[in-house]
Amino acid sequence: MLPSPHAQHAAPRSPIRGPALPLGVAVTAIGMLFSIASAPVVTSAAPETMPEPVAVVQVPTVKVGATVAADPCAEPSVLAALSSGDDAGAIAGFGGGENFRAAVVAGNAPCISLSDPARLWVVVNKTLPLNPPEYEPAGLDAVPLQMTTRSGLVRSDVAAAVGQMADAAAAAGVGRIGANNGYRSYGLQVTTYDAHVRAQGQEDADAGSARPGFSEHQTGLALDVVACDAACGGLDGFGGTGQSDWVAANAWAYGFIVRYEEVGTPVTGYAPEPWHLRYVGVDLAAAYHAGGYHTLEEFFGLPAAPDYAP
Repeated sequence: MLPSPHAQHAAPRSPIRGPALPLGVAVTAIGMLFSIASAPVVTSAAPETMPEPVAVVQVPTVKVGATVAADPCAEPSVLAALSSGDDAGAIAGFGGGENFRAAVVAGNAPCISLSDPARLWVVVNKTLPLNPPEYEPAGLDAVPLQMTTRSGLVRSDVAAAVGQMADAAAAAGVGRIGANNGYRSYGLQVTTYDAHVRAQGQEDADAGSARPGFSEHQTGLALDVVACDAACGGLDGFGGTGQSDWVAANAWAYGFIVRYEEVGTPVTGYAPEPWHLRYVGVDLAAAYHAGGYHTLEEFFGLPAAPDYAP
């Protein structure tokens, strides 16, 4: 049998199965193994101790609380002024007219009553009657102007202020200012209001005349002014005169406000009366003017009072 054609080129099979290594390589490999086996074993070092954490400095707790507003009514100067009837001094103790108004609106003026008829800041309207209804002011004095009725009395401080105002108007060249009436008692207001009801009816009377016990005239702090040039005119002729324009722009400097402006009718319930001046003192009048107010109700944060309670 002929030998296989491939068998003559095959290497003889080693008695040890697997590839054969050259002798030099085998010796080298064995030497490396012995070197590794005889190498000293290096034990790992103990784990390094971690540093202790640094304590965080704690920020003190901030106690947040409502700031207690100062109570102007606790001021000795305010209490002394109120006790003596010095309204201007009390307002000054609050820090002036605007601070006084702000304290009242914020409810931070428990010593101030807007219903006290003896005070400059009293508010009288169709829902805030005088208390008592027959209130009579003290210290009345004659209005130092030409009068067109016999109701020529007002509080003495009002008399002095309106005299100064009329002198300033005359000096400004706008003409003389006179007065129609000032203080009206409860009894006189009964007569006045009833006359309006008879002439105009209840609804129209309520738009132009206060019911008894609801009139600013009864406090002695209000008066109606007229224009007096060659002669003194009536109330209805005051609007549109030089005196009326001057009063609307400058009365505040003498402690007066025009109480019933046209823009305020929805609040007050009264038709416009450019002749009806209400004295509140120089400090409050200045704050009223600077704030652009048109009614005392808005000034003191009170609700509108266009109608009487049923």
